[in-house]
Formats: sequence, structure tokens, C-alpha cells
Amino acid sequence: MTVDAVRDKPYIVAADIGTTSTKTLVIDRDGQVLASHSIEYPLFTPAADRAEQDPEQIFGAVVQGIGAVVRKLTITPDQVLCVSFSSAMHSLIAVDEQTKPLTACITWADNRSAQYAEELKRTGLGQQIYSRTGTPIHPMSPLLKLMWFRDNEPGLVKETYKFIGIKEYVFAKLFGRYLIDHSLASATGLFNLEKLDWDAEALGQAGVTPEQLSELVPTTHRVEGLSAELASAMGLSENTPFIIGASDGVLANLGVGAFEPGVVAVTIGTSGAVRSVVTKPQTDPEGKLFCYALTENFWVVGGPINNGGIVFRWVRDQIATAEAEEARRQGIDPYDYLTELASQVAAGSDGLLFLPLLSGERAPYWNANARGVYFGLSLSHQKKHMIRAALEGVMFSIQAVSASLERIMGPATVIRASGGFARSDFWRQMMTNMLGTSVTVPDSIESSGIGAALLGLLAMGEIEDLSHAHQWIQVGKAHEVNENDYRVYQQLTSIYTSVYHQLKDQFDAITAFQQQHLRSPQT
Repeated sequence: MTVDAVRDKPYIVAADIGTTSTKTLVIDRDGQVLASHSIEYPLFTPAADRAEQDPEQIFGAVVQGIGAVVRKLTITPDQVLCVSFSSAMHSLIAVDEQTKPLTACITWADNRSAQYAEELKRTGLGQQIYSRTGTPIHPMSPLLKLMWFRDNEPGLVKETYKFIGIKEYVFAKLFGRYLIDHSLASATGLFNLEKLDWDAEALGQAGVTPEQLSELVPTTHRVEGLSAELASAMGLSENTPFIIGASDGVLANLGVGAFEPGVVAVTIGTSGAVRSVVTKPQTDPEGKLFCYALTENFWVVGGPINNGGIVFRWVRDQIATAEAEEARRQGIDPYDYLTELASQVAAGSDGLLFLPLLSGERAPYWNANARGVYFGLSLSHQKKHMIRAALEGVMFSIQAVSASLERIMGPATVIRASGGFARSDFWRQMMTNMLGTSVTVPDSIESSGIGAALLGLLAMGEIEDLSHAHQWIQVGKAHEVNENDYRVYQQLTSIYTSVYHQLKDQFDAITAFQQQHLRSPQT
């Protein structure tokens, strides 16, 4: 491609496949988001330990989303340099030779394999596999999901041609090839970080062969050859390069410019994560943190939480339904209305704590049986206290992961925030006061999409390395610590942690009860 031809292709399309929606962006060569589009899809929970989605709905959202965002700017097909992908991690789909799904898309939030995680941890084998793969032993991991299928659905396993994740499904539908990038592979629990290949012992535990998995490729891998029908639906040419991209987590670090020592990224969307960058694979002796790949010299160490923005949605839909309806009647976003109510309560919610463990928890506890708890509730507490305590509970979870990361990486000097929560000045200040560290926010909070676009430029040979992110990332104002609120949160942190540990056995008991009494007949 000539220099003039490249200059005539000023746009990168980023597709970010998330848990609750697919977001598509058009980004120019200066890193400006010119247009965006989002298509939501449901999460199905037919039983307390299940969390599934329809892969065809997600594929449709990708195709429709790309087409919608391209047409918003009336872009011509020859103006698109490439389409680059970000994707949520840990999904699993069984497909036949025609790429027909034999299962739903089983998401990271699915806990059906909790028993297998506990067994691996007890034997010590789990820590050995973790030390090579960097994926903590938890039901989120495709390794554990496959072990469950091995024993509970042997007939389905025999019928399965490939076990793949959601981005693999999208690429197989687009191009007829089964490909998995090193980044998403490093989140499966099946990938050896040092060898950049499938781990033989992990595959043995899962009961699968390399032939039943996708072909491993770098995150900069390019694919071309859309069908005329799909190209037309997306407003692209048939030879538009598609960059396979990486996981949303590592791309979020890149997209906020958090790839230097002391700079830590915190993302809260549906779930959340705290992450820092290292130049070679590094695992945690206690097995509490993940290590995932972006490129050979860019690895992300950190921990995810299950319960981020999904907690706020639960509060809106289950606790504050009247307030949410009043907000809609006034033409106000319900989340803004509830945030205003929460802001009327002092830090610490007058001694009301909420453990926001509504869908189990990943880091730092890695306990699929953890459950939500209000603690300290009294007659003096009002609904606004319950709202604020729920939001603070998410931040207590973030603080717990940050403490684990600091143990092996040292203290953070600055926090870069992204994800849906970063739109809220209230949440950002709460995080600052909880962590005791200055929090900054890039001009664009679509960090995973920005990261995918940067990776697209690298894959297309437009930039030499990822330090180009410095030219793209403009950081807004810094939130400074309110020392009084910080002291309040420090005092409550020890109580919060103690409540969790004292309830750990009871979480197991109530989960067993739920599984016995709440299981759906259709499962």
C-alpha cells in the first residue's frame, strides 16, 4: 500500500465485544472518537450458578454495530484502514463442523464448575497450572468449564468439533477460520505463558486436544476476505483488513496510557478490574492475580471483580424502583438520580456496609459461592444509605484487589480510570478517597476500543510500537484525596474484610441451599 493510499484511509473501526453490549467506534489517526454505537443483549441466568448468552445475538450486534457506526459518519468503504477487536474474556461455546452452536455462550460469570475449582485448589495441582498459565483457578476459566462438560455432558463433548470463545465465534462466522489471539488464550487457563502454546497438562485436565481448540495467533494477526453480503451489511469493502486484537482488559490499560511503572488502570463496567503492566509474564505466589498477554513485551498483571456496574443496575431495578421511575418521569437518567441521592449521605453510609458479591467473586477471594450482604443495617438507615453503601461496596472490592496488586508491584502513584463508572464525578472521587491515590480520567473513557485501534495501527505497520499511545491519550483533571473520607474508609476496610472472612463458611451453606431449592426445572 502506498503512502498516499494509506493517507486516504483515515479511519479505524474498533469493535468492543462486552458482556452486556457490543460497542463500535470510529477513531481517526489522532485518536479522536468520531462516532460510536452500542447494541445491548441479555444475559440469561436459568439457575443460580448459570450465566449464558446467545452467540448469534452477539454476532448480529457486531455486524449491525459496525454497519451503524460506519454509516453515522457516511464513511466510504475505501476510507477504513482496518477493523480491530476487543473482547470480554473467559467465554466458552461448543460448536459443530458448520460452526453451529451446541451450547449457549457460557460467560465469565457462570459458576457451574465451582466444585472443580475447589478440587484443583485442594490438590495443589491448581497452583501448578496457574503458575504456568496465569489464569487463577476459578469457575470463570474455560479450563474449569471444560472439566465440568467432560464429566457432565460427555455426549455433547463427543459431538463438539471445536470449543471456542465469543470472538472466535465471530471470526469463524466472518471468515470461516478458527483463530484465537494470544491475549484471549492467556485467559483460558489452557495457555502456557512462557511457551506461547497450549499447556499439555491443562489440556489433559480439561479432556481436550489442541485440534479441538482454535489456531493460536498474535494479537496483531490480520484476516481479509469478507463475503460480499457481510461487507455490504457493515459498509466495508470485501478486502478490509480485520485485526484479531486482544482482550478488553489488556486493551483498557493501553487505551488509558497505563503501561509504565506506578501507573495503575481501574476499569469498572459491568464487572471491574485493577491492572498494571510488566514486560514479561509474572504470576502471584498466592494465586490471587491474573497475568494476561497483549504483545510479547506487554503483559498485564491484576485482578478482576465480578460485581461492578451490575450492582448499580441491581439497586436500580430491585431496591430503588420507585426512585428510578420518578427519575424517568422527570426526564432524568435514573443512575444520575440515584447518584444524587447517594451523595446526600456521608462517606461510610453512617456505618452501613454492603458486600456486593451478588454473582460470587473473583479477585482477591476467588470464591464463586460468595453472596451479597448488607451489614450494620438499622432503623436509622434510609434508602439513600443503601444506595451509597452499594456503590461503596464496589469500591471496597476494588480496594481489596489494589492491596493484592501493591503487594507484588509496589504502590501506585496514579490511577487511570475508565469504563462506564468513569463518567461519574461522584464515583471517581469515591475511588480516590477509598484508594488514597490521585485518580485521573482520559478524555475518552472508551479505553478498550481506543486500545484496539492503537493495536490496529501497529498491526497495519502504521506505528512502530505502542508508545504512540502517549500521543493519543489526553488526561483530564486529577481527583485529589479527601483525607477525612480516606480515614473513614480505612477504618471500615478492616470491618468489611472481617465480615467477609467470618461469613465464608456460611456462603458455602447458603449457596448449597440455593442450588438445591432454586434450580430451574429447565436445567
